[in-house]
Amino acid sequence: MEVLQLTSRKRETYNIRLTYSTLWESALGIAAITNSSIIETLERQKEYWQHIKESISAELLEELNFVEKNNTWKSLLQLLHEKNFNNLTEFIDYIKNLNDIKLKFICLPFVANKYQSIREKAALGEENAIQKLVKITGENPFFPQYIEFISRTDGKHLKEHLVNVMTRWHVEVSKQSIEKTSSILKNDYDAKKLAKEKMTPEELVQWATGGIIYHPEPSVHTVLLIPQYIYRPWNIEADIEGTKVFYYPVSNDSITPNDKYTPSNFLVLKHKALGDDARLRIVKLLSESNRSLQDLTEQLNIGKSTIHHHLKILRAAKLVEIIESKYSLKMDVIELLFKELDIYLKQK
Repeated sequence: MEVLQLTSRKRETYNIRLTYSTLWESALGIAAITNSSIIETLERQKEYWQHIKESISAELLEELNFVEKNNTWKSLLQLLHEKNFNNLTEFIDYIKNLNDIKLKFICLPFVANKYQSIREKAALGEENAIQKLVKITGENPFFPQYIEFISRTDGKHLKEHLVNVMTRWHVEVSKQSIEKTSSILKNDYDAKKLAKEKMTPEELVQWATGGIIYHPEPSVHTVLLIPQYIYRPWNIEADIEGTKVFYYPVSNDSITPNDKYTPSNFLVLKHKALGDDARLRIVKLLSESNRSLQDLTEQLNIGKSTIHHHLKILRAAKLVEIIESKYSLKMDVIELLFKELDIYLKQK
C-alpha cells in the first residue's frame, strides 16, 4: 500500500553533550587495573599496570582489591555524573556529605524510568526490590552481584572506601601526569566540539567511538561523549537518566597535537582496510546486497579462508558487520569517511 506523506516532521534524534575531566580518567584507571579479564587487551602494556601495582602503597592495593571484588569503579562513575566537579576536593566533599541512602541510590545503576521506584526501594535495603532489580539486570555480566552488594553494604564503609580509593589513586598514580593527561583530553574535546558543527549527532557518535552506530531511543534525549586515554582502545557505554554515555578513546592526533599531520587511528584503520583490491571488490559486492561467506567465495573465486581473512580486517575497521549470518556493508560509515578525511585535511 502506498503512503501519502503529509508531514514535514523530521526523524527525531538526540542532542550531543561533550565534557572531559581527569576525574573520569582516574575512575576509569581504577576500573582498568581491576579488570583482569580485559587488561591484556588495553593499549597500555600489561607491564605498565604491573608497575603501578608494584609501586603503590599497601593501602591503595587493598582498596583496589576491594574494587575488583565488588566493582565499585561503577560507583565512582555514577557519582561523577551527579554534577560538574572542578577538582578532586569538590568530588570528595560531595561524597562525604551524602547520606547513606542517597549514596546507595546514586551508585545503583539506572535501568529505565519505570524502574526508578524499585531502585529507590533497593537503596533502602528492601529485599523484594533488590531481587527485582537483580532479575531485571540479569543479562548484565556484573550488575546483579553489584546491586546486591551496594544495597546491603554498610553506607559508611562504602563512603570511606570510595573516598580512600579515589584520593590515593590521585596522589599515587594520576598526579604525576595530570597536566599531560588534561591536555590530551582537552585536545580531543576541542576536536569533537569542532566536528559537532559539521556532523549530525549520529555521525559524531560514530566518528568519536570509531564505528558505534547509536540510533535514537525512546526516553534518551542526550548522548554524552567523554574522552578517555587510560582505557584505549575500548569504548565504555553506560546509561543515566535520559542520557546515553560513551567514554570513548581519544584519537592519535589528540595525543600529539603539535603534529597536524598525525591522522586519527580510526581514519588510518579504515583506509588500510580499503587499500586492497580484493577487499574493495568485497565492499562493492556488499554495497549491492548482504552476502554470506559462501556467496562471496563463489562471486570472487577466491579461497574461503582468504575471504574470511579480508572480512576480519573490514570488520575490525567497522566497515562491515554481520546481520542474520550474512555480511553487511555499513554504508553510513563509508559515507562518513569522506567527512573524516575532510576534517583531517583541513586541520591546522
